[in-house]
Amino acid sequence: MATAKKIPDGFHTVTAYLIVRDIPKALDFYTRALGAKELFRMTGPDGKAVTHAEIRIGDSTVMLGAEGGPMNAKSPLALGGTAASIYLYLEDVDSAFEKATRAGGRVAMPVADMFWGDRYGKILDPFGHEWGLATHKEDLTPDQIGARAKEFFSALAK
Repeated sequence: MATAKKIPDGFHTVTAYLIVRDIPKALDFYTRALGAKELFRMTGPDGKAVTHAEIRIGDSTVMLGAEGGPMNAKSPLALGGTAASIYLYLEDVDSAFEKATRAGGRVAMPVADMFWGDRYGKILDPFGHEWGLATHKEDLTPDQIGARAKEFFSALAK
């Protein structure tokens, strides 16, 4: 038997694993909203319910797991919110944001030029997960980011 790679092909050191209430609906949404490509899906012992799936968005694999089951996994819908966000870099954040909202994503923060050099906005998907969509526009030094952050937060305080 050949030695398995410690990090499988197509994966990075960190891989997002999202718990969703309905994997087939999530696969459809992520395909329409974010251009995801389904890699595979796996059913449970009944041969019907999808319990795990994997998608590719850009150069990254995202795993999806079913809510409940023997692991008692809880989705953001079961928890009443999420404490995490997926940060997704895209070639054209404006068109991607529009596509994602047309597909059913809810605007959490409109797209805007941000002090750290990205054009950025946030959507909530129908499964309770937050997605930060961004296009990198400027390479800035930490000092430049700090100065812009000070201006940004001062303007908010007014």
